[in-house]
Amino acid sequence: MSLLFKGRAQGAKLSQISIVQRIQMFFLSHLRQSLGSLGEMWRAGAASLMTIGVLGLSITLPSTLYILVKNVEQVSAGWDQASEISLFLKAETSKQHIDQLLTRINAWPEVGKVTYIPADDALDEFKALSGFGDAIAYLDKNPLPPVVLVSPTEQHSGPTAARMLLEKLQKEREVDIGKLDVEWLKRLDAMLTVAKELVTIIALLLFLAVVLIIGNTIRLNILSKKDEILVMKLVGATDAFIQRPFMYTGFWYGLLGGLLAWFTVICLLWWMSASVTAVSELYQKQFNLTGVDFSTLLIMLSTSVLLGLTGSIISVKRHVSAIEPK
Repeated sequence: MSLLFKGRAQGAKLSQISIVQRIQMFFLSHLRQSLGSLGEMWRAGAASLMTIGVLGLSITLPSTLYILVKNVEQVSAGWDQASEISLFLKAETSKQHIDQLLTRINAWPEVGKVTYIPADDALDEFKALSGFGDAIAYLDKNPLPPVVLVSPTEQHSGPTAARMLLEKLQKEREVDIGKLDVEWLKRLDAMLTVAKELVTIIALLLFLAVVLIIGNTIRLNILSKKDEILVMKLVGATDAFIQRPFMYTGFWYGLLGGLLAWFTVICLLWWMSASVTAVSELYQKQFNLTGVDFSTLLIMLSTSVLLGLTGSIISVKRHVSAIEPK
């Protein structure tokens, strides 16, 4: 019984080593084929560089436009006065009624901030900004009414929500006139929507072009090795084994093209930063282009690798299986 038990234990041990060896051979085979495909790309030289350049530049354009749109959204979100409502109160409104109005408005869930500007403060500001200080000094009374500035919350700062809040505020008995530049908000929102859709369309078209270019490049590689593939199939190689190096070629094209696109985007944003700084200084704002971080790098690399693999898979599935010994 002990010999039988030992024999079974040794057989199980050999079987376990065999499984481990198979796993090791599987990974070694993939590593050898991936490095072999990279070596062939290196030997191809100029042709590989042109393919990587086309892929990288094709990803650069939509990536740069996407980052610019995100920066514009960031700037517009930081403009607190973009949906600020100005309420001009009735001249005969007493201080007590104004305080009651401010208390009521502050309690509304749509309102984020309320600022009260007395009529005298409004007149002083007008004197300082208009340049008619001497002429205004001859007025018998202050012609400006008290003003209340209402800033909606972030959830109610859109054009439609801001318009609804304006209509609600105008129903207050102390309010004479309410003003909101809704049309400007609508134009800004519409331009951002068009920009997003334009970036999406450009990206889809360029990504399709990348898939076609990678697929055609892999197809030419397959046809150039047609005799080698025939010999491999004659000695029993499977289609999966033959297809693997070509798929790794698509992977390397995608990875290197993504790195090139990321580097190019950094250079473009750096080149544009001086112009953006000059424009922001005209509006007395400090703004720097952002967006080329580690997460952006991962997205760009994932997208480019996916495009490279897609083009190679489409090509190898169609052309490798079509090559059969006669």
